[in-house]
Amino acid sequence: MERNSIFKHCKDTYGTAPEYLWERYPSYAVLRHRGNRKWYAVVMEIPFKRLGIMRDGTVDVMNLKLGEAMVGSVRDERGIFPAYHMAKGAWVSVLLDGTVPDETILAFLDISHELTDTKRKIQK
Repeated sequence: MERNSIFKHCKDTYGTAPEYLWERYPSYAVLRHRGNRKWYAVVMEIPFKRLGIMRDGTVDVMNLKLGEAMVGSVRDERGIFPAYHMAKGAWVSVLLDGTVPDETILAFLDISHELTDTKRKIQK
């Protein structure tokens, strides 16, 4: 799944658009809730080597919050890494190069959106 498809999905589903916050990193896009302004995803273009992949060039990744229990079970899957520049216990970096199926990316995006929403109902 590519970044523009993700941005369209987020606009259509959550009513949010990417925000480009850093002049130094013009390709880094933050997706956050309209109400609480919390980030639920960050899309970045980073060198493969930052993920421990010994390959030249860069790749788009998306950081998503999955929570500690889920992170431990998915981090070893192909195309999913400990979060780049985020809390590694609760966040992951997902390759946006076709390695991870679109359905998985969209499911993770929904989870991240829900986990970062302060209005969500907590089941007792």
